[in-house]
Amino acid sequence: MMHYILLLMLGVAGGIIGGVFGVGGGIIIVPVLILGFGLTQHMAQGTMLATLLLPSFVFAVWTYHKAGNINWPIALLVSLGMMFGAILGAMYAQALPAPTLRGAFGALLVVIGLKLIFGK
Repeated sequence: MMHYILLLMLGVAGGIIGGVFGVGGGIIIVPVLILGFGLTQHMAQGTMLATLLLPSFVFAVWTYHKAGNINWPIALLVSLGMMFGAILGAMYAQALPAPTLRGAFGALLVVIGLKLIFGK
């Protein structure tokens, strides 16, 4: 039972981070699924992507829309590109060994973090 509660709490945390920062929650959910729940990198990423199939961010998008903070033409074009990019990225990720994929994910988080802290 506690396992289910922890997973629900992880979803809440990911939703809050996604809603506040617009990052989709994967920044916290993927590492926690690996380190806290023992999933492989591939399994954690696939599980995270599966959560996007559910309308988890519909309410956050609606809140931003009501505040006038969505540029819909840009969002739709980027979404169209993401559909194709996600297919290519998922195919590539499946071909990588788990340690390589995990290291690349960690490096991406570090690079983005450093750029946000020290970049202009």
